[in-house]
Amino acid sequence: MFRHLIRHAVDFVKREDGPTAVEYAVMLALIVVVCITAITTLGNNANATFANVALNTAAS
Repeated sequence: MFRHLIRHAVDFVKREDGPTAVEYAVMLALIVVVCITAITTLGNNANATFANVALNTAAS
């Protein structure tokens, strides 16, 4: 059983599509990080804008 698992792992490493899958996973992870950063920044800016509007409305 263990030898069968090791043989499949070695075959996976030797195949050409293995590194390609890893590259796609890294690229997807970077895209997710960029999206989360952009959404967080946009949310913070929107929150500051709404807080400013609420402060100015309450003062009027």
